[in-house]
Order: sequence, then structure tokens, then C-alpha cells
Amino acid sequence: MHTHGTDVRQKAIALLRSGVRNAEVSRRLGIPVGTVGYWLHLDRAKQGTLPGRSTPPCPRCEGPGLHRAAYAYLLALYLGDGHIIQYSQHRVPSLMIACDEAWPGLMDECEQAMRAVFPDNSVCRVRRTGCRNVKVYSLHLWCMFPQHGPGKKHDRLIALEPWQQQIVDEYPWEFIRGLFHSDGCRITNWTTRMVAGERKRYEYPRYFFTNKSDDVRRLCSDTLTAVGVEWTTLARGSDPFNISVARRGSVALMDAHVGPKY
Repeated sequence: MHTHGTDVRQKAIALLRSGVRNAEVSRRLGIPVGTVGYWLHLDRAKQGTLPGRSTPPCPRCEGPGLHRAAYAYLLALYLGDGHIIQYSQHRVPSLMIACDEAWPGLMDECEQAMRAVFPDNSVCRVRRTGCRNVKVYSLHLWCMFPQHGPGKKHDRLIALEPWQQQIVDEYPWEFIRGLFHSDGCRITNWTTRMVAGERKRYEYPRYFFTNKSDDVRRLCSDTLTAVGVEWTTLARGSDPFNISVARRGSVALMDAHVGPKY
């Protein structure tokens, strides 16, 4: 088998980069056209310019600018019902947000946020029993969601990076909306009281956020406080997993910026 020196290969690559066709490079240097084509393939792969295989830029580090409002919402959905999977080191990792089929509007908003944050990547929905996974593949998920790690979220530390906290501070309502769309709800409570000797029923709206992670609940409560929403902690047994918003003014704020799932 005949081998070609490094200087010959470098001459071939220089000619190819200047626009000379494979066959002409083969003729000038006396190299099989198949070898020229192989060298061109390797050079394109090294530069990331293979046709149809270019890697989209990282939305945060390299892109034209991260859609910060959409990211605040998507980050909150990830902290609630999202996870990142990579089946092998040779596969592109995927972000999946599990959305209950009872809330088609939530699935639409989730997909819109994914498309805004990852404009160069395809987004799809995968049917599961009782829900659908809204899914996006990207090589930059580790950069975009550094909270990813082995095991369940409530068993490990969940803390925002400074750049993430800046986005949440800038778009707190989008973050709160994502948290309550993932692990929250708006319900109608009722109670009775005696009025002029007659027992009357009263109904009032209330928001709940439920998550087993102390860190995620803290992110929720701190952001609620930052926007002026009063909240309390309710426990199921000895587990304080619930954040409640029940005061009239705070519920009005939540209705204006979050609203019920749909």
C-alpha cells in the first residue's frame, strides 16, 4: 500500500480549501481521487463543516443571544418535570419535559419555549401513558442546565449558577409560571361560617406548589417573595412539601401573571 507524506496531504488540503475540485487535485499531485475525497472529508469533519452535520451553536455561549424569558420558563419546567438523558456517549443527549395530556396548553407553551431557546434544534412530542414528553436534542444541554446530575433532584443539591439567577431576577414571573405549571395548581377552596344565625358557604381561590426538593421549594419561595407574593408552608404529616398562596392580593397577582393550567 502506497502512503503519502504529510507535505503532500497539506498541499492537497490547501488546494481543496481554495476551491480546486477533487479530480483536479488528484491530477496535479498524482494521488487517487478516492484518497483526495477522504482527506477532504476528514478536513471538513475537523472544522465542523460536514454537509448536514454541523453542530448548532450553544444558545448561551455561541449563539446570537439566548431568549432569556423563554429560558426562565423552560428552566422552571426542567426543575419540576424535566430530565436529561444520554443513552450512550455516542448519542446526542435529550431534554424531556413530561406534560400531562390534561393540559394541552401547557404542552404548547413548553414546545414554544424549547423552540425559542434552541432555535436550531428540532423539537418533538413523544406519547407516553397519560402524558407526552416534549423533547429536544442538543449537545449543549450540560451547559444550559448545569443542575443535571445522577439520581433524583431532591436527593442532590440544586443551586442556580450566577448567570441563571440573573435571568430569574430579570424574568421572575416566567420562572414562577414554569414552576407552577410543572408542580403547581390553582384550586378553589371552600369553608362555611355562621352569618346571622345561618351557615353560609364561601369559596376562594388558592395556589399550591409541591416539590420534595428543599432547594427547588426555596427557589420558588424566594422568587415569590421578590415579586411581592405572600406565601406559607403547609405540611403533609411531617413533610413540608407544599407552598401555599392564599391571601387575596397575592392570589390576584398570581392570576395576573400565572393563571391556572389549561
